[in-house]
Amino acid sequence: MVVVLLLLVLLCRSVGKIHSINCSIHDDPLPILHEFYQPGDLLIGGIVSQVFFLYYNLSFMELPTQILIDEPISVPKDYQHILAFAFAIKKINENPNILSNISLGFHVLNSNYAARMTYKATLSLISTHHRFVPNFKCGTQNNLIALIGGCVSEISANMAIISAIHKTPQMVPNEAHQYKGVVWLLQHFRWTWVRILAVDDDKGDRFLQIILQMFSQHGICYASIVKIPKRDYIDELIDLLLQQRENYEILTERKANVFFVYGENPSFQVLRMLLFIAPFFSLPPLGKVWIITSHWDFASLPVQKIWDMQTFHGSISFTVHSNQISGFQKFIQKITPFWAKGDGFIQDFWEQSFSCSLQKPKGQEAKKKSCTGEENLESLPGVLFEMKMTGHTYNVYNAVYAVAHALHAIYKSSSKHRRMAEGERLSFQNVQSWQVHHFLKSILFNNSAGDTVHFDENGELVVGFDVTNWLMFPNGSVVRVKVGRLEPQASPGKQLTVHDDQITWHQSFNQVLPLSVCNDYCYPGYSRKKKEGEKFCCYDCVPCPEGMISAQKDMDACINCPEDQFTNKDKTQCIPRVLSYLSYKEDLGFILTTLAISFSFLTTLVLGIFMKHKDSAIVKANNQTLTYILLVSLLLCFLCSFLFIGQPGKVTCLFQQIAFGIIFSVALSSILAKTITVVLAFIATKPGGRMRKWVGKKLTNSIVFSCSFIQAGLCTFWLSTSPPFPDRDMHSVNGEIILECNEGSATMFYCVLGYMGFLAIVSFIVAFLARKLPDSFNEAKFITFSMLVFCSVWLSFVPTYLSTKGKYMVAVEIFSILSSSAGLLLCIFSPKCYIILLRPELNNREQIMSRKSERFVCKTYSINCSICDDPLPIPHEFYQPGEVVIGGIVSQVFFLYNNLSFMELPTQILIDEPICNIYYSSVPKNYQHILALAFAIKEINENPKILSNISLGFHILNSNYAARMTYKATLNLISTQHKFVPNFKCGNQNNLIALIGGRVSEISVNMALISAIHKTPQASCMGEDVEISPLWHNILISANHMIMIQVILWLSNWLKAD
Repeated sequence: MVVVLLLLVLLCRSVGKIHSINCSIHDDPLPILHEFYQPGDLLIGGIVSQVFFLYYNLSFMELPTQILIDEPISVPKDYQHILAFAFAIKKINENPNILSNISLGFHVLNSNYAARMTYKATLSLISTHHRFVPNFKCGTQNNLIALIGGCVSEISANMAIISAIHKTPQMVPNEAHQYKGVVWLLQHFRWTWVRILAVDDDKGDRFLQIILQMFSQHGICYASIVKIPKRDYIDELIDLLLQQRENYEILTERKANVFFVYGENPSFQVLRMLLFIAPFFSLPPLGKVWIITSHWDFASLPVQKIWDMQTFHGSISFTVHSNQISGFQKFIQKITPFWAKGDGFIQDFWEQSFSCSLQKPKGQEAKKKSCTGEENLESLPGVLFEMKMTGHTYNVYNAVYAVAHALHAIYKSSSKHRRMAEGERLSFQNVQSWQVHHFLKSILFNNSAGDTVHFDENGELVVGFDVTNWLMFPNGSVVRVKVGRLEPQASPGKQLTVHDDQITWHQSFNQVLPLSVCNDYCYPGYSRKKKEGEKFCCYDCVPCPEGMISAQKDMDACINCPEDQFTNKDKTQCIPRVLSYLSYKEDLGFILTTLAISFSFLTTLVLGIFMKHKDSAIVKANNQTLTYILLVSLLLCFLCSFLFIGQPGKVTCLFQQIAFGIIFSVALSSILAKTITVVLAFIATKPGGRMRKWVGKKLTNSIVFSCSFIQAGLCTFWLSTSPPFPDRDMHSVNGEIILECNEGSATMFYCVLGYMGFLAIVSFIVAFLARKLPDSFNEAKFITFSMLVFCSVWLSFVPTYLSTKGKYMVAVEIFSILSSSAGLLLCIFSPKCYIILLRPELNNREQIMSRKSERFVCKTYSINCSICDDPLPIPHEFYQPGEVVIGGIVSQVFFLYNNLSFMELPTQILIDEPICNIYYSSVPKNYQHILALAFAIKEINENPKILSNISLGFHILNSNYAARMTYKATLNLISTQHKFVPNFKCGNQNNLIALIGGRVSEISVNMALISAIHKTPQASCMGEDVEISPLWHNILISANHMIMIQVILWLSNWLKAD
């Protein structure tokens, strides 16, 4: 850092009384050996650090001069600062537009890189020339108007101590700009794990206090802090280098690939020595990124020019902005050892840079070659000397011009206001320091390179920094590449500009951006999680939660995507969600649509079949009205599934669940009505039953209406309170916006669903209990199985519905609607359609009743039902099946038997030739009784007002005019058909409701003995004549049978009393 130190010297014109003894000292006991003096009307002083000496540790037992190692060590690169001084003064003196009547001179002294010599040099510039008498004016005084400090901050600080005593203003550029630039640079490359190297002194400690706080504020951690020892005494230096071996091993740690170094040329020399001796201790080379401030200019000593500099290849530094001044390189090219009188630096610079001697060698130095004076500065390696103007040199040049412009402004201001009185003239020897300071603050000019030079309100030189990439080559040449710019005065976020593609990294990185982190980066899709017990830069990487992303590396936390977007698979970006609903175009929607249409067509076909065969026995037996209601409701069930397919709208959402609930309730109510009708019909057929009045259309209509009305009431209440509406679900399925119908009230939805489940369960229970009724009522079996399918579907629907999302949830509901409706359709109507279409011969009353009877099984004792054949069967009988059977015994045939001897079976003594009974003129006449009974049954079955839902049958047996056969016939009618097992039910039981006896009183009496035991009603006709119209005279007996049948039915509560 170049420090512009303006020491405005106010020298009192009046010389007070002084003691001559204070000015009697003519010699300086410890003179400054290296100086460059060029006289002028006004002098600008300068202190540089171009030469230094090595000392042994002071023992305070002898004079310091006696322990000096008198071999000066030159820093050739810093000689450019002195040349910039001389070049700027030369240009100003040659410019007629600046201080045309005034000549500027300069006086540059060396600080030896030591604080005590800096104090001495500052006091020497203030004192009389060649006389070191601080605070006294002796003889001719120096016309010193300003001081320009060196590039080492420590030297500038020591100069400030003296200038403060003399109340001289000092303006020093703010180093904090570089610190901020370093922090921004680290953030730019995402380097968060940095090793800090700082000089081991007070300034290094102050630097650490500042930089560590800045690191913490900007999320950067330091891996470790390594203190660089100062180059102090030669006997201590070797010990320090040996002690730094441990620090070197720390530097080789792999995670921290970036070193931030705070130091100046002396500390750089120590570090170079450490790197030089590393191979001797078998220490590995360092392949790191070095970040340095402008203080460090990679200035090497002559002895180090052959040392390897590849360690620093690819380093990045913030150098003071520089531009190439026209004519400066030509000025340097003309430099020779004898170019200027008074240059006390040139000899050591020339001899050590070119390894030659300007004086005639003596003794051991005879081996050293002599300098010709024609050596070319361009041949020097870049680590020793650079031909192009560096940043520090550029600052020195601008500082000299700033002082010149301030003096010129003073001159112009004084010329305007001075009086042209006789004897008065302006003398620059009377310029006051406050005047220079005032004009210097407001100075603004463009230098010859076109850059603007001025100071801000804080008195700081407004100057930017170049981000410089250092390229070190094995031959010692150095190339500076400007890869960016730091402008502290720029707007926030634009202060630092870096061109990454122009940077050349150290060879160990293979031109790949180096990583310098405590652990690997958390790549996009992950966020950082702090590790316990470690610095905040050390963390674990955890994946972003669902619905959150991290689009950059090392994000502290993942961020949520907008509602209409979702995360991609890697959770690195948000992408728009896709609208999702069950469409007709997709496979699932097409399949469900096809099924719905197919089942709708099938239901329509079944309905058409039943309407076409409405007069058939099987259609009549299944209650046509309920059948039509059930089929139409099933058809609507299939069609209502279309409300669920396609993009949801206000109308479809409003009617989806409502239509589904009401239509299914109608279907279930119809099935429940069918089931209850079957049970009541069976109960009503029993003698003495009182349920007959409930059998009919009124009961079925009331069941269907009431059950459907309750569901309709629930749906109406649902629509009036929280009706369904179209909604968007953005959270259930990742990546999709689900267009759905929101139920509005989940409670009402499950109430509607629960009510349907209640109807289904009741229907199932009733049908299950009625499954073992006589086969005349076999529809209960089919209803039982259909309800089992229905309940199974909807019981599995609930968990499946709750576990699915999006359009698949809608598909589950549609599938449940279709499958349950199809189950009802197939289980209930497929057997009937089979008979109607494929077995029409079975579609009559007789076949249906007989087929049902054959399948009925009752609980019996197997030992009593083992008799399969009747040993004495009755050969004459007339049987017509029906749901209810009326028995009759007639005497139309008789047989003659031999006397029973009980020695052989009765069948073996039977005379099997029948003889007609001549009691009524002829036995055939009694056949009319049989015809009358058949005719009466036929009329009753055809009369819709009598037992509309019940079919009557009859069973007539012959008595043979014998008491024993009468008993046998009566028992046969009561027993199982074709099995003579009295008091036992075996196989298909006769549904006998009553007995009608013949005209023979003895037969009637014998029948009464048996029927009384079994409590079976009996009606007998004794054959007396009754006065009726002549038309009925020939059918007197038949009329009596008709009357008896009606009386029997009335007694059994099958007919009303009227």
